[in-house]
Amino acid sequence: MKAITFIPALLFSISAFAQQHTPMPQGTVYGTKPDNAAMVTASNLETYMDKKTRVSATIRGRIIKVTKPKGGWFQIDAGKGKVIAAHFRDYNITLPEDLKGKYVIAEGIAAKQFIADDMQHFAGDTVTGKKSHSTKTNKNQQLTFEVTGLLVER
Repeated sequence: MKAITFIPALLFSISAFAQQHTPMPQGTVYGTKPDNAAMVTASNLETYMDKKTRVSATIRGRIIKVTKPKGGWFQIDAGKGKVIAAHFRDYNITLPEDLKGKYVIAEGIAAKQFIADDMQHFAGDTVTGKKSHSTKTNKNQQLTFEVTGLLVER
């Protein structure tokens, strides 16, 4: 008698568990739909930026992990062991953790972290009109990407 009631309960719980882990549908958009006309792969983003510290871009890459679902914080694989730290401009976006391993197209602003001489990151011109420091990009630190729109590709 107990087995008769146990079996339907077990089947119901298995089907409910399977529904929670359905695959992410292709074409899901978070934020605004990205414009993929001039798309760059995530591994080529740093070379695309060249010597610029900030640039608007649309990138295609694989999500390594969703670090904070609320606010849309995640990491994109940039190849050769590098990582692009990305987050949404709009904090109201909530990303599912199932995006790990998915290929996405993201549109936003890429920025390099930099180090200024004498630790004067925001120092202005001197009295003579010449800059007293130079901006150097740090090769060891990662790129950051502020996302306005994300499209799940596959």
